[in-house]
Amino acid sequence: MKRLLPLLAVLMLVASSAFPQLGTTAPTATVAVICQPEAALTIQDTAITLTQTGTNFSDYTGTTGFTYFIRTTKVLGTGSIVLEVTSDFSPSGGPLVAGMPTGSDNLYYSCTVPNPSHGTATPCTGPVNSSTAAQTNVAGFGTDARSPKAGVASSVTWGLSNDPLYQTGTYTATITYTISAS
Repeated sequence: MKRLLPLLAVLMLVASSAFPQLGTTAPTATVAVICQPEAALTIQDTAITLTQTGTNFSDYTGTTGFTYFIRTTKVLGTGSIVLEVTSDFSPSGGPLVAGMPTGSDNLYYSCTVPNPSHGTATPCTGPVNSSTAAQTNVAGFGTDARSPKAGVASSVTWGLSNDPLYQTGTYTATITYTISAS
């Protein structure tokens, strides 16, 4: 047993020198992220009712609130918010988005779109006649437009002629909003 103890001590010393010693430096890693152009839109008022205020047959009005989120490219970036009436007023007998056959009655709107935190927003200049055949402008954004994380509260204010020819009843139309960034 006396011979075994020194042999054991020698083996432990050899074994400990065979393994690398721990140093004070640690391996490192990097994390990368690629921030692409991005945009999102939240509609607050998804079902509004246009109402009349004022004198007889004054226009119907109402407001759709929304919040936009945007990030455009630093060089030559652009973005936009557009809308299109994707279904005309129904049922028949009431208003039409593009107006009566005379073309005098239209669903129209104006825009309130504040600037993002960085860059600028160019809201529509109204009133803008809405369309069932094409998208119409709500706002445009330029290079390096960046909204805060909470977004930017904005709105579209609607108007509709109150024509005595409309039959009484409730009429609905569907509006589709689209936001983009590059």
